[in-house]
Amino acid sequence: MTVNTQTDTGNAPAGSDFNGYYRLTRVLPVIAVMAAIYGIAALVDYHINAVLLTIVVMIALCLLRVPVPIALISAALLGALHAGMDTTTAIGALNDNLLVGAQVGMTYVMIGAFAVAIARSGILDLFAQKIAARVGSDAQSTSKGLKWFLFAIFIFCSLISQNLVPVHIAFIPVMIPPLLAVFNRLRIDRRAIACILACSISFSYLLLPTGFGAIYLNEILMANVNDVGAAYDLSMTADMAPKAMFLPVMGIVAGMLVAVFITYRKPRDYVTDPSAERHINPAKPVSINPLQLLATVAALAVALICQLQFDSLLVGAMIGFVILAAAGIFRWRAQDDVFTEGMRMMAQIAVIITIASGFAGVLDATGEIAPLVQASAELIGDNKAVGALIMLLVGLFITIGFGDSFASVPILAPIYIPLALALGFSPMATIALLGASAALGDAGSPASTITLGATSGLNADGQHDHVKDSVIPTFIHANFGMVVFAWIAAMIL
Repeated sequence: MTVNTQTDTGNAPAGSDFNGYYRLTRVLPVIAVMAAIYGIAALVDYHINAVLLTIVVMIALCLLRVPVPIALISAALLGALHAGMDTTTAIGALNDNLLVGAQVGMTYVMIGAFAVAIARSGILDLFAQKIAARVGSDAQSTSKGLKWFLFAIFIFCSLISQNLVPVHIAFIPVMIPPLLAVFNRLRIDRRAIACILACSISFSYLLLPTGFGAIYLNEILMANVNDVGAAYDLSMTADMAPKAMFLPVMGIVAGMLVAVFITYRKPRDYVTDPSAERHINPAKPVSINPLQLLATVAALAVALICQLQFDSLLVGAMIGFVILAAAGIFRWRAQDDVFTEGMRMMAQIAVIITIASGFAGVLDATGEIAPLVQASAELIGDNKAVGALIMLLVGLFITIGFGDSFASVPILAPIYIPLALALGFSPMATIALLGASAALGDAGSPASTITLGATSGLNADGQHDHVKDSVIPTFIHANFGMVVFAWIAAMIL
């Protein structure tokens, strides 16, 4: 897996002195402008909110193609120092919160190993071969029907990856790379696929109350609403969450349709790696033993059952992996190789998730999340329309920094619930505002597993930049529509 966060250098020769100069001419002016703004604020004795500063610096560094882990750590330390923390305390806050991210990262590593084991069954290769067989040797012989069929498959796989077969984004780096040559023949803009994956995954866990959706809607959103809302006579039942989130999620769907039919509709050309042509013209047809197919289906079913029974993706993926190994999907002595391949596939994502957890811990340690939200509340006054919009935008900004909507709910709930009720929003509107505000920015954050997963598959041949081709397109199309539809939901529910 390759998550490309490097800058483009136009026509500059690779490895030339011009490369470094080209980067500096883009980086230094941005740093100079940010330093000037900070200096002016200091001169007029204006305190910039540390959370605001940290997230702006992180986003700026990512846009300048600084590797995401470095951008997260650098921005976190700068924000902590600005908040008055010393270096030791800042590093301590970062380190103390790495454990939660490491636990999640370990789950993704195991899910990656399970996904590679599934791929060894030949199901995905067979699928790629069947699709490629419909692509003629001449690009002009392809049909638009195949393109839409692929898009439908990606939507379906994204939906079930959060619920029925909860492997989250692990299916992307396994399923997508064999199809890149097909995309090139069809001249598909990969940014459209990134938006399809991001929007469909978000749709699934924000609306469907099973798998990851059950965790977000019931165990996090409902639990926090009932915990904080108890003091305000606000209670939430499981059936209220999908109803409250329906309109905001429709905004994500609208964004995906805009990406597919308008923004990235035109053909885009990529260079096809000759080695990838084997999927279009394979030397040997792929075939699957019926017993192996049965074992693969059984492993998926048992993994789902174990995940639901033990409430652990880690345990479910591990047991599924063992079943595939015992069924002879791959040689028993090759287990280490399969596991290592899965670990390598998900390692960078796991590392970024871990660091993002520390980054969120530093934001919390600054103590300036509440002042940021309270300052927004002062701007609102008694205007419900303005209040809903500001709450959504603040949630968007905070979640971009966290890269995880699951972590944003507990932070926003104690402030958003009393604020929304004070403004006169109904219980359903309050739930919609909180659920949407925490989810905004998940798709589109440089540190989000969704955008990282999309890049891991689409950049397998080095032609899909993480920030330019995944982060920015998914941020625009997944979030803009959701802000509009969530605002409408808050006003009419």
